[in-house]
Amino acid sequence: MTTDVRPILSGRQSGLLIASLMLGTALAALDVTIVGTALPTIVASLGGVDLYAWVITVYLLTSTVTVPMYGRLSDIVGRKPIYLSGIIVFLIGSVACGLAPSMEFLIGARALQGIGAGALLPMSMTIIGDTFTVEERARVQAFIVSVWGVSSVAGPAAGAFIIGTLPWGWVFLINLPVGVVAMAMLLLNYREKVSRRRQSIDWLGTILLTVGVTILLFGLQDGASARSAILLVIAIAILATFAVVETRVASPIVPLSLLRVPVIGIGYLASVLLGIVQFGVSSFVPLYVQGAMGGTVISVGAVVTPMAIGWPIGSLVAGKLIVKRGYRPILLAGMSSIVVGTLALLLLTPNRPLAYVFVTVGIIGLGMGLTNPPIIIAFQNAVAWNQRGIVTSLGQFFRSIGGSVGVAGMGALINAGLTSRLGPAFDSGGRAIDAVNRVLDPTARSALAPDIADQVRDALAGALWTVYTIPAACGVIGLVLIARFFPVGLPGHLAAGGAASAKPAPAVESG
Repeated sequence: MTTDVRPILSGRQSGLLIASLMLGTALAALDVTIVGTALPTIVASLGGVDLYAWVITVYLLTSTVTVPMYGRLSDIVGRKPIYLSGIIVFLIGSVACGLAPSMEFLIGARALQGIGAGALLPMSMTIIGDTFTVEERARVQAFIVSVWGVSSVAGPAAGAFIIGTLPWGWVFLINLPVGVVAMAMLLLNYREKVSRRRQSIDWLGTILLTVGVTILLFGLQDGASARSAILLVIAIAILATFAVVETRVASPIVPLSLLRVPVIGIGYLASVLLGIVQFGVSSFVPLYVQGAMGGTVISVGAVVTPMAIGWPIGSLVAGKLIVKRGYRPILLAGMSSIVVGTLALLLLTPNRPLAYVFVTVGIIGLGMGLTNPPIIIAFQNAVAWNQRGIVTSLGQFFRSIGGSVGVAGMGALINAGLTSRLGPAFDSGGRAIDAVNRVLDPTARSALAPDIADQVRDALAGALWTVYTIPAACGVIGLVLIARFFPVGLPGHLAAGGAASAKPAPAVESG
């Protein structure tokens, strides 16, 4: 358990610190959404359409694999230097992206951006854990989560505006003033006192974990193929070696003993399941609206907005109730909401009104918001300060891994479902595959013969129904896990500020 040392911050300084963390989160969040809108123009300028997907994939890859390393380093040197280093690396990558002379250079610069972005969200959540009380944390987390919600809506619009009025490089260069302001706010309003002890860094474990997860994600991106199978076997072998190494080093990057703590072990399993639900819904519900329901571009773009609205609302509600009710009741409410929403997706048909989709996605978002704060706060309250960074970061890491594995698996299910429903013509690239692409294109859709359009829409709806069983199953499993194994929490002394710890948290002062 850990003791929360109340920070010596004025109301104004707390507000500016929160603003700094929100701006840092906005850097990472916007670069996921804003670049998607700008990519066609960038490709038209630089060429290399065959490398199109890598501009997004490499960013997500590097921002995922670096998370555990940042978490462990922050437990050694403090949160502030890691957070600031992340912003600096991100901004250097942004300048390189904005000035990129080729697609290959741009992909390398995006990898550098991702390396910086990997520090921003986990360090934000860890700083919140160090600085605010239990009830305040959930409220502040809601502010951070709202940044992702706003980014999902504002990012594409901002990208379109910049591309329409400025050279495409400004899609990346616009990060510079935002990043500088975020750093200045943090420097002036957050000062750590960290008792730094000489600790060895588990470089072998860091390398094995980074390489293993990188190969794993490459294998998942490659679909169902022999190459993918080989990569997955190699990844499993490397990660198994990593697990052995972690049991034998003095200061492991991932202390495996943490997994034996029920709050943490079950919490990480829940994080994987929540990642599958989050990324599965946000990736494949728009596909249903566009392909099976024939939705417009605007409706497709807006379909995940209810999740972005429901999530911070759920976090705010959790913040009000968690100290009074404990972890488990809030988590059960959140998981129940997710189960209701994902089961409602199984009742989705092409003839349902769009409002049905919006309400369903909003219910899932509300559940996500209710589950996120209790899990993170439970992690942070279960350990001493010098493990809070890695524990918090691994929660984000496992959610991202769950999302990557889930999306890859669901993508394979869609391909298999379409192949079985549309026959050999789909698999061989004949008329059916062309029809699928045209159904997803609002302009070309109207030119299809009605019987072909109906056949493809029905096939896509059927394949996506199979896909939606995965988030629904994850919701049910998560509900059972929480009900059976997750502790009720919070004892009265934790609600007041913390539990006893042999390693008290460092003080946080005003700057």
